[in-house]
Amino acid sequence: MTALGQLAKGVQTFVSDVAQGFFEVTHNGFALVGLATVFAVLTLFARPDLRQAGEAQLMGWLRERHVQNLGGLVPEPDAIERATALNPKDLPKQQAAVAYWLSKKYRVAPEPLGALVAEAYEIGAKTKLDPTLILAVMAVESGFNPFAQSPVGAQGLMQVMTGIHSDKYENFGGKLAAFDPVTNLRVGVKVLQECIQRAGSVNAGLRWYVGAANLPEDGGYADKVLAEHARLQAVAAGRAVPLTSPAPLRTVVPPAPAAPALPAEEAAPMPVAVVS
Repeated sequence: MTALGQLAKGVQTFVSDVAQGFFEVTHNGFALVGLATVFAVLTLFARPDLRQAGEAQLMGWLRERHVQNLGGLVPEPDAIERATALNPKDLPKQQAAVAYWLSKKYRVAPEPLGALVAEAYEIGAKTKLDPTLILAVMAVESGFNPFAQSPVGAQGLMQVMTGIHSDKYENFGGKLAAFDPVTNLRVGVKVLQECIQRAGSVNAGLRWYVGAANLPEDGGYADKVLAEHARLQAVAAGRAVPLTSPAPLRTVVPPAPAAPALPAEEAAPMPVAVVS
């Protein structure tokens, strides 16, 4: 065999040996990885505490990576359940018209107003109060600002005196619920209903609501509410009502049945809200 042939054979043998060695090392390496994986799985099944700790650590790492990708904004998929919003398009025609009109007049997004209008109609049916009257009180009291507060402590959409009516918030988790729009609406309607029943009519009840029952005049509060009530009644009836128009002819609201006479100590006016 020539020298060139011997060199070629040597190179071939060298390459073959290297390839075989690489295969054996790789094969053994994969085998070791496989065995390590099997042992790890068996260990995790035998030790649930280790498995749970590993899962928690992995989820924590994934969550941190996700937060970093969102620029530090922590994701809360359930946040939508806390949102007080409803598309007015999903409401009955009458309620949708009221929601859109109020949205334009008070420059509030229609979706939150949609939820408030729907709630006002629902609770109005339960309490025998005109829902447009409830909405008119909200409009005059807070302009649909759920975080409004008066100098004397009236708070939220309906400007309820939280300190005086704290008992009414107990079933909703406490006084801070005054700033939850729906809770404030429900508590405010309860107070309004009590005022109307006590006073014997809507007009007189509004004077009680604003804390002016025993005063010579209420600063025009009742007239403001009833004027807005009339506009909303017209909107709900399908009439075109300009945002700055004077109040149309108001529908006569029958007086509420008078409540039984109260003892003298309970007959004092109930301060609830102040004129916005």
